Amino acid sequence: MNKGELVDLIKYPIITDKATRLLESNQYSFATAKKSTKPDIKSAIEYLFDVKVISVNTYNSPKKTRRMGKFIGSKPRYKRAIVTLAEGNSINLFSEN
Repeated sequence: MNKGELVDLIKYPIITDKATRLLESNQYSFATAKKSTKPDIKSAIEYLFDVKVISVNTYNSPKKTRRMGKFIGSKPRYKRAIVTLAEGNSINLFSEN
């Protein structure tokens, strides 16, 4: 993949209670494109943040239905990637301005 496609794979970092607990073990969570693969996610994170990635775990969110009055729809689905970085590497998600 070229560099433009790699940048488009990573959408945004996920910041939840579990994701902040994972930061202690040097693991970061990102929402990614549904079509992305683990090697693509690894190369995208290494290119964007200039870090060394050890492993990538992915998770597809389940389909959930929601009701709005008499209409039934579904919540948007996404793919989550939990990236483990090598010792000494880190990603600054919170800027100290």
